[in-house]
Amino acid sequence: MRNAVILVTMVALAGSVGAAQARSVTDSAGRTVTIPDTVQRVYAAGPPAAVLLYVLAPDRLIGWPRAPSPEDERYLPEAYRGLPETGRLTGRGNTANLEVVLRTKPDLIFDFGAVRRAHISLADRLQAQTGIPYLLIDGRFEHTASALRLMGDVLGVPERAEALAAHVETLLADLESVLADMPESGRPRVYLARTPSGLETGLQGSINTEIIERAGGRNVAGVNSDEASRRGLTQMSVEQLILANPDTIITWDRTFYAQVWSSRLWEPIDAVRQGRVFLAPTSPFGWIDRPPSVNRIIGLRWLSGLFYPDRMRSDWQEDARSFYRLFYHVDLTDELLTRLTD
Repeated sequence: MRNAVILVTMVALAGSVGAAQARSVTDSAGRTVTIPDTVQRVYAAGPPAAVLLYVLAPDRLIGWPRAPSPEDERYLPEAYRGLPETGRLTGRGNTANLEVVLRTKPDLIFDFGAVRRAHISLADRLQAQTGIPYLLIDGRFEHTASALRLMGDVLGVPERAEALAAHVETLLADLESVLADMPESGRPRVYLARTPSGLETGLQGSINTEIIERAGGRNVAGVNSDEASRRGLTQMSVEQLILANPDTIITWDRTFYAQVWSSRLWEPIDAVRQGRVFLAPTSPFGWIDRPPSVNRIIGLRWLSGLFYPDRMRSDWQEDARSFYRLFYHVDLTDELLTRLTD
């Protein structure tokens, strides 16, 4: 009973925050949401939202949905390493509950990713229960720049948002120019190896592999299979891999990367025989996904350079230094740069 009274009291207090001065925002689901005129404390519903918030206005981040590892912390300014773990409201392994959210006293909750019926229902329900505005922002890759601008306006940092959005749009325009006259047959056949075994991957069109496809690669998973119409993760058999025979393999799993070169199972694959297995950096956020947020922009730049070195000339180290400085608020030392791919 006592906990229920506390929860009701917290809901009432949350509902009064920002009531004196407010404004309306239309989110990606078409919902009109009233938010405080000044948003200072933001609860990120999941890791993709936390990354978007961090790159735009890290001082508004109440905590990380999942605490960064000691290795990831090396790539974050000290002020943001020790933020509390707040749990996640959406996605696999959601760990937060209503009382946890209220205890953090946010001005705003927001999610960045899919905008489906279930997400809209959750946002409406939590907003009604807590009195805290809840925004849904479309996380599809092609909407990255508009998402940055929308949240930049919400957070009162439009100039910062515009700088990041312009960076994204320039990269996408450059890539479009490169791919405009590139026939499908001339594009690399790519496989994403997600686990130590390398047998988990993302199917064509999934959020887990859209960066590979957006960079001009042909995802071999799902081709000529019963699962081709599905969107998500799948387990491949060795026989399927041999049949698909990718010429390029991307992984972020260091165990797989260390073992693949001497594996008899993977030996017949063209990518292994030709030395085209690449380890993607993961700190402080993954370059491919994990989470699927704006962190993928540096991965897109890296992948396009791997796929089309003659057309997308770049120095990945300089690209990383520039991106981390602009997006992650950190200057990479030579040691940190080396550790990204060690």
